[in-house]
Amino acid sequence: MNFSIVRTYSIAAKDMKELSKNMFVLTTAVMPFLFALMFGRQDDIPLVVHYLVINLTFASVTCFVQTALIAEEKEKKTLRSLMLSPATSTEILTGKSAVAAALTAATLVICMQITGYVPEGVYVYAGLAISLVFYLMVGLLLGLLARTLVEASVLILPVIFILGMGGLFIEFFQQYDIAAWLEYLPNFQLEYIAAAVGRGGGLADVSGYLLVITGWTVAAAVLTVAVYRKRTFIEE
Repeated sequence: MNFSIVRTYSIAAKDMKELSKNMFVLTTAVMPFLFALMFGRQDDIPLVVHYLVINLTFASVTCFVQTALIAEEKEKKTLRSLMLSPATSTEILTGKSAVAAALTAATLVICMQITGYVPEGVYVYAGLAISLVFYLMVGLLLGLLARTLVEASVLILPVIFILGMGGLFIEFFQQYDIAAWLEYLPNFQLEYIAAAVGRGGGLADVSGYLLVITGWTVAAAVLTVAVYRKRTFIEE
């Protein structure tokens, strides 16, 4: 079956309409704006703050919106009927991911305008793009694991606190050995890419960070596909 842009658009439009009525999800998605407004008043905003806002956007908008869209379909018992419709799995997942990706792009642009941050160089944009795919995969995974929207809101909390707001807590863990491992998380790797580029670094300086984020993305995609194949047609 060929990929249909019309079916994909219909799925995305339907999800966007339903999402606009879900105040719980929209309230969570407001978090990056609150942080951007709070820190945007400073004269000299450090890079770590810029990426706190960016990573929080990925966690609370990209990941949570994706999670909520899938979990809501499961809660309404409509996921199975959607999968049995003429739309292919690729069209369904693309349509749902398009909503989260569009909201993420809009949020990032607005927050960057507030904080005055402008990404430098193609490598930073590459890191942002790969990170977007990573959080979409994690969101899809959590959505498949959650049975209801309430469960989804619980599952997203570690993502928000560890990947979204990890920059606030890293100093606390510096005295522990775990700090060295936490720095390999994709949110910190993205910040390191921006820092390296800001110092004038090239591909050799950021390739390691890009590979780590890519590794996380591939792992998330593989795990998501495995869970998707197992749970797609299971209705509680």
